[in-house]
Amino acid sequence: MNLALPFPHFRIPFHRPVDLRVDVDPSATDRGDPLALVHERIHTPGDPLHGLPSFGLRDPRFKVHVREVDGERYAYVEDMDRRCLAGSTVFNRLVEVDRRADRHLRSPHSRFLPQYQRQGIATAVYDWALATGICLMTGARQSPGAHALWRNLARRYESGFAELSNKKLTYLGIDIAPGDLERLETRMFLLPAKCSLPEFCEAVGMRNSPR
Repeated sequence: MNLALPFPHFRIPFHRPVDLRVDVDPSATDRGDPLALVHERIHTPGDPLHGLPSFGLRDPRFKVHVREVDGERYAYVEDMDRRCLAGSTVFNRLVEVDRRADRHLRSPHSRFLPQYQRQGIATAVYDWALATGICLMTGARQSPGAHALWRNLARRYESGFAELSNKKLTYLGIDIAPGDLERLETRMFLLPAKCSLPEFCEAVGMRNSPR
């Protein structure tokens, strides 16, 4: 399987979905996000955030600054015209999986200011991450915005559902029962374009459901 082991250096690339549970209100968890401070650090010589690798989006207003720390990848989206950060996405490691799956899987979480939402910015960042070979998996909960984003991405990337329990993954299929969707152990995954489902299952040690 030709997945990134470990993650590659930053490259600049430019089924029918089912509903996932939506039980997180971003406004309740993201108040006070210090985007202005992060933007200042990005433009402060000598700061660890200064001089990060970056790439542009199709909309020339935006530049994405990327860093990797302890296997987690951060993407800061800058509005070059307004000289501010529109938001950010972090591709977190999943503490719930074993070391084998941890080499391939990351769970993205995005936070964008209201005026930059629903403009396809987060989608472009996810496209970039998938193009580098990362396999994406949802966390235990999703915000309404993340829920819609994953549904849209599932139209273009191979996707499916898995049960995550005791650090092991069990494949549940493309379509699952509504009751399974409500379980916190149920996770959705998205695969890079060059990764097949059998390759993914082998790489992360995912078993088939006995049901």
